[in-house]
Amino acid sequence: MANWKYCLVTLFALGTLSSLASAYKVGVGRADITGPSVEINFMGYANIKQVGRGLHTRTFARAFVVEDEKGNRLAFVSADCGMMGYGLKREVVKRLQARYGNIYNTENVAISGTHTHGAPGGFLMHLLYDISILGFVPQTFEVMAQGIYLCIKRATDNMVDGRIYFSKTVLLNVNINRSPSSYLRNPEEERAQYEHDTDKTLAQLRFVDNENNLLGAFNWYAVHATSMNNTNKLVTSDNMGYAALLLEKEYNPNKMPGKGKFVGSFCSSNLGDVSPNIMGPKCSLSGNDCDILTSHCPAGEGECFASGPGRDMFESTQIIGQRLADGALSLLNEQSQESTAREVTGDIRFIHQFVDMPNYNGSTYNPLTRKLDKIRGCQPAMGYSFAAGTTDGPGAFSFEQGTTTDNPMWNFVRDFIVPPTQEDIKCHEPKPILLATGRATFPYEWQPKIVSNQILKIGDVIIAAIPCEFTTMAGRRLRNQIRAAASAAGGIDTEVIIAGLTNIYSSYTVTPEEYQAQRYEAASTIFGPHTHTIYMDIYEHLTKAMMRNETVDAGPSPPYMNDVMLSLNTGVLFDGHPIGTDFGYVKTQPKKQYGINDTVRATFISGNPRNNLFTEKTYFTVERKINEDRWKITYTDASWDTRMIWHRTNTILGFSELEIVWNISPQTLPGDYRIRHSGEYKYILGGKYPYEGLTHSFTVTED
Repeated sequence: MANWKYCLVTLFALGTLSSLASAYKVGVGRADITGPSVEINFMGYANIKQVGRGLHTRTFARAFVVEDEKGNRLAFVSADCGMMGYGLKREVVKRLQARYGNIYNTENVAISGTHTHGAPGGFLMHLLYDISILGFVPQTFEVMAQGIYLCIKRATDNMVDGRIYFSKTVLLNVNINRSPSSYLRNPEEERAQYEHDTDKTLAQLRFVDNENNLLGAFNWYAVHATSMNNTNKLVTSDNMGYAALLLEKEYNPNKMPGKGKFVGSFCSSNLGDVSPNIMGPKCSLSGNDCDILTSHCPAGEGECFASGPGRDMFESTQIIGQRLADGALSLLNEQSQESTAREVTGDIRFIHQFVDMPNYNGSTYNPLTRKLDKIRGCQPAMGYSFAAGTTDGPGAFSFEQGTTTDNPMWNFVRDFIVPPTQEDIKCHEPKPILLATGRATFPYEWQPKIVSNQILKIGDVIIAAIPCEFTTMAGRRLRNQIRAAASAAGGIDTEVIIAGLTNIYSSYTVTPEEYQAQRYEAASTIFGPHTHTIYMDIYEHLTKAMMRNETVDAGPSPPYMNDVMLSLNTGVLFDGHPIGTDFGYVKTQPKKQYGINDTVRATFISGNPRNNLFTEKTYFTVERKINEDRWKITYTDASWDTRMIWHRTNTILGFSELEIVWNISPQTLPGDYRIRHSGEYKYILGGKYPYEGLTHSFTVTED
C-alpha cells in the first residue's frame, strides 16, 4: 500500500512538473521576395548608378512562429532586404488579419531586414531612402508584401508541438569595426570589459518537433551585408543570404536553393559600425592606409575602400558566408564541443510602442554630476559626414567623415531645399546639418519621426526589435539595460538578442560619446545626441512593463502615405526582337565541352525580366541528362554558381538579350548538360506572352 501511495504521489509530482514545463507550438516558413532584377536601383549604398542588371541569388523571407500553452503567439521574420519600412509591415499585417483575424497584429509581428545592399529598393515610403531609387516601386513593394505574408502563413500552417533551444558561439575573422576611432570615444573602463571592438558572438534559436526532428535555426550576428560592394549590379542576398543557403543545403539535401522543409536564417543585429571587409580600408589607387579619423585619401591615391578577405567581392561574400554557416553548423552538431544548446522554457510575451522621437522628453541619471539630466529628441537631420559614405561604400564630392564644421556653399544648397531652424542646429550639435529632413514635407515625409519599438519574449530569451542600426557599444549597453530591467521586474536572468533594422527604418544610433566624433554613423543618427539615451529609456520601460504584464500606451501611429507615393520609374513599354529570330532564340550557344572550374555562357534573345518576376520559380535551369528521355534540374537562378545578366541592345526597338553564366564547381558531376530559359515578352499592342529557349547539349568532363 505504501509503495502504491508513493507511486501515486510520484506520478502526481511528475505530472505537475510536466505541466509547469514549457510546451510550444512552433512553425517555420520561407518565401521568395525577389524584386525586379533590372532597371531598378538597389537600396543600401544610395548610389544612383547602381541600377540592377540581373540576378546572382534570389532573395527570401524566412519566418518562425511560436505559441505557448496559453495561446500567446508571436511571429519573427528575417527578410533578405536592406531594411524594413512600416508601410510594408502594415500591409503584411493587413493580409495576415484578412486570413487569420486578430491573431497577428503590430505588437506580435516583427519583420527584420538582413541589410543586404544588393536588393531592389523603392519600398520604404520615405523620400530620403527612396530618392536614389527614383521613388516608390510598386512591383518591389508587392512582391515583398506577398512574400513576407506567405512565409508567415507557411510557418503558421506548419506549426507542430515542439521545443526551442538557445545556444551561442564566438566567430572570429568575420567582422571588423569600420569606425574604430569613434569606438575609442567610449569610456576606457567600459571598453575594458570587452575583448573586441565588435561583437563576435553568434546567437542561435533552434526549433525541433517532439521527435527532435530539426525544423529550423535562426542565427543573429553583427555584420553588415556589404561584402558585395557598390559596383555590383546583380541582385544578391550577400553574405547573410549565402550563409542561409549553405545552412539550408546541409539539411535539405538534393533540394534546389529556397526549397525544402528546413529553414535556416541569418539575421541582423547591432551592426551599425561593423564591416565584413576584414582586410580593412585602403586607398584604392595607392594601396596605402586611409586616414583613420576621416577615412580620406590624399589627392591622387583614390577613394578609401575596405575589402576582403577574398580576391574579389564574390569570393569575399563566399568566405564570410561560409564562416557564418560553419558557426551555425557547429551549434547544430550535437557531437561538437561548441554545442552549448539549452532548452528554452517559459511563456510568450510581447510589447510594442510607437514613439514620436522629436517630441520625446525625459531624464537620465548623470553619474558625473549625480543628478538627473533632461533628454530630448531632435527633428530628423543628416550631418555632413553622411554624404561621405563609409569605407564599405564611399560617398560623393569632397565630404569627409568626422566633419564637425559646416560650409557656406553646402549650407546654401541645404537652405535652398529646406533650412533647419536655429533650434534644430542647437539640438543636433556638434553635428553640422546637411539635410534638415525633419522639416522637409514635399512631396511627403523625408524620414520617419514616429518609430516602432518592440520586444518579444520566448521564455528567458528576449528579442529587442530596434528600428535602426545600433553600433557595437550602443547595442551592448542596450542588452545590459534590458537584462537588468528584466531581472529587476521579473526576477529572471535573460539572454537578450538585438534584432536590427526591424519594422521601420530610422538610420543609425550611436552612443553619446560616439556622436561627438561625427563619423558616418553619428551623422546618420537622425534624432540628435540623445537618441541612444532615449532608446535606453524606452526599452527599459517596455521591458519592465512586459515582465509585469502591464500595458503601455500604443503611441501615435506613423502616417499612412501609400496614396501619396511618387515614382520616376517607368514600366516596360514593349519588347521586340531582331528580324529572323524570335524570343528564346539562342544567340550564343555554349561550347561543346567544359571541365571543372570552367565557365559556361549562353545568350538568349529575351523579353524584359520585369514582365514576370517568376516568384517561387526561375528564369532558367541548368539540366543534366539522366537517360535518353530524362533531364534533371541541377541549378536554378537561385544557385550561387549561376548568374543572369540582362542587356538592352536597342532601346527604340525594345531589343534585349539575357546572358546566363554557370561557373562549374568541383562538386559538379560529369555528364551532358543543357540550359533552358523561360520568360515573358510584352507585345507592342498589349498583353504579355510566355516564351522558352533551349541550348544544345554540352559535356562536362572530370578533368
